[in-house]
Amino acid sequence: MKNFISKHHKIIWCIRNLIPMLLFPVANFYLFEWYTHNPWESMKVPIQFLNIYLFEVLMILFFFLFGRLKWSLRLQSVFFMFVGLANYYVLSFRSAPIMPWDIYSVKTALSVAGDFKYTLNRQAIIVLIGFVLLIIAESVVNLELKSTDKWKKRFWGIRIVGTVLFFALLCSFTNMLHQESTISKYGMYDKLFTPTVMSKRDGTAVAFLMELQYISVDKPANYSASAVSEILAPYSEPDKTQTVSEKLPNIIVIMNEAFSDPAVLGSFETNEDYMPYVHSILNGEIPNTISGYLNVSVLGGNTANTEFEFLTGNTMAFLPHGSVAYQQYLKREIPSLASHLKALGYQTIATHPYNSTGWDRNKVYPLLGFDEMYFIKDYKNPERIRKYVSDRACYDKIIDMYESKPDGTPFFVFNVTMQNHSSYTEEFDNFSPDIKVTDSKSKALNNYLSLMKISDNSIKYLTDYFSRVPEDTVIVFFGDHQPTNSVVSNVWKLNGKNGNELSVEDEANRYKVPYFIWCNYALETKADAETSANFLASNILAAAGIPMTAYEQYLHKLSENYPVITSIRTENSTGKSTDTKNVMGELNNYAILQYDCIFGKR
Repeated sequence: MKNFISKHHKIIWCIRNLIPMLLFPVANFYLFEWYTHNPWESMKVPIQFLNIYLFEVLMILFFFLFGRLKWSLRLQSVFFMFVGLANYYVLSFRSAPIMPWDIYSVKTALSVAGDFKYTLNRQAIIVLIGFVLLIIAESVVNLELKSTDKWKKRFWGIRIVGTVLFFALLCSFTNMLHQESTISKYGMYDKLFTPTVMSKRDGTAVAFLMELQYISVDKPANYSASAVSEILAPYSEPDKTQTVSEKLPNIIVIMNEAFSDPAVLGSFETNEDYMPYVHSILNGEIPNTISGYLNVSVLGGNTANTEFEFLTGNTMAFLPHGSVAYQQYLKREIPSLASHLKALGYQTIATHPYNSTGWDRNKVYPLLGFDEMYFIKDYKNPERIRKYVSDRACYDKIIDMYESKPDGTPFFVFNVTMQNHSSYTEEFDNFSPDIKVTDSKSKALNNYLSLMKISDNSIKYLTDYFSRVPEDTVIVFFGDHQPTNSVVSNVWKLNGKNGNELSVEDEANRYKVPYFIWCNYALETKADAETSANFLASNILAAAGIPMTAYEQYLHKLSENYPVITSIRTENSTGKSTDTKNVMGELNNYAILQYDCIFGKR
């Protein structure tokens, strides 16, 4: 045996080192992708080779860094085993993969991590076993960069040069992925508004590198301080066409966690109406209301972006898809609905029955003009539905705020609820789902609709209370986003649709949630008033007869031509819908104003 090894030591050396060096990164790539999909079915062969090249470059970079092939291979395997597993759960929880800007959301993610149910499907278990076997197999590798007294200086020089070289190759490869020529040459998928499809077609790691180019925000064309002044000049005076109210009404805004009506995705039958009150408003049956569907820019998560669009009038269409404005861009005071109402003499309050650090709200709310903030610690023994504070408890707190506020001082309350947060499959003693979908055994869908019914009853409770108070009051209600595919896929199934092959219209419907503006005084009732989150605040001010800032007047005027603008799509006044990037030129003035609002010099 020793003679055989001695005679064939070069062949054995190649088997133990060169073959693993070539093949193990390939195995890492395919295992990494197989957590969530079959790369052979979703990725073109040339794109697979792009991903393999990336994994090979990373492995050699690790080799020069650590000097031992065994540990470079193991580091790569362990890294992608855990990152792949994390991506598997992130994808299942929010229907979108990990993206570069998620690093800003780590604290928020950790704060709600215990609220999810962690299970693995058969495919993911097989992948984990594959990674473990691969890590064991890597123990046979023995190649290392050795240092001797004679070669000590040269040894470190080789490692440093190799590290710099392969890091440069990694940077060059990333830059190449940002070029239109590369995307065209390899037929890559670059539609950021569907990141799940992007990761499946381009490879999770390659898609991540492609998205890095959007982590910073470029100035819009023709941006300057003088351009901002010129755009806003026509709105420097109060809008004379707006009917101004003699007294300022209270404004209560409820952004209800994951509140939506899955019926926009397809028809289905239930044993009873799961939101009779909201449906009656949407049908125009309740007087003094404006209602319709609100188009948002997020799905299944990233709640803070809907907050951002509503409170500021800005749109995620001009920011990288998947980014979180609160955490990435709001580092100073910026104009908002809260700051405007505060300037008019309103008491401004933000309340959310969960952790104050979620989405950095405790830092952002003061920058937006809120004087008071109330979080979970401020809710004393509240009612809970499942593990979350109920909508009813939120509304009782708002009523307490109203009853204790100074007489004659209007107040603005912005309440982000928590009751309907995922997941929707766990069982609790304090929650008995009573909505059942005909011909569906989906526990998630039945539980979700049962929560919608509780929310529906609760918001009726709030409007009933304020219908009896003497002060003029406006209540605004809307959902922040629809739930993940795990809930609504059953609606598609009942309608003969496949969630992976939706039409453009079906995709657009995934971003629609009900909204209404209700007043306890006379207001012209309107139904089917479709809009988007960025225009809702100016619509409220117009309906309530509250003077608007120049920017709010601009937005209100813009909404006449483009009633819907989101990061997903834009719809004009004739009802024509298009990908927002196709009308960026027409929206450039809006982009200039938004850039100045967030990033301009003060």
